Amino acid sequence: MSPRRSYDQYCSAARALDLVGDRWTLLIVRELLAGPRRYTDLHADLPGVSTDVLASRLKDMERDGLATRRRLPPPGAAYVYELTGRGRELLPVLQALGAWGAPDLGERRPTDAVRAHWFALPLLRALEGEGSAGLVEVRLDEGEFHLRVGEAGEGAVYGEGPAPVEPDARLVLGVETCTAVAQGELSLPDAVRAGRVEVSGEGTLAKALREA
Repeated sequence: MSPRRSYDQYCSAARALDLVGDRWTLLIVRELLAGPRRYTDLHADLPGVSTDVLASRLKDMERDGLATRRRLPPPGAAYVYELTGRGRELLPVLQALGAWGAPDLGERRPTDAVRAHWFALPLLRALEGEGSAGLVEVRLDEGEFHLRVGEAGEGAVYGEGPAPVEPDARLVLGVETCTAVAQGELSLPDAVRAGRVEVSGEGTLAKALREA
């Protein structure tokens, strides 16, 4: 484990960057906000990271109290990484960074990788901005994921694949609409009214989106 590098500045922003300022660390946090993940899954969803760098960052995150490693019980018997409470507190930090960086998304470049669940945090922020709460299943052309709106700090805030139980709402939309919502160019209610988001479900959240 490499020694922690420090800016050696008595400043809370500098202290925070001592912990999460290294390349890939915050993107690992993004992945772990989905709950426990195996090393191989993390590597698959972080295109471009080397195995050595990923292993090093995970060890640093364990040392700094941001993540833990544990062994799943049989029949899984695999090791998984998950965020600590301190690590989960980075959710609003990532959401703020995503909002700040959204204007720079532009058109997708040929070299840009994409995963459906990378749109989870922008959509979570948009749904919370509408005062919504509940379990939401989202379907894009790139895949499905689900969000736990209004449950920050209580474990996984999103997950890959369909919702594990009947969701309060199901949303079907395209990447262009997701991007417009993330960039603040389009609100979710406006997207629903314009027919760019298909909403189904009988939960309070689904009804609120249809009636907004």
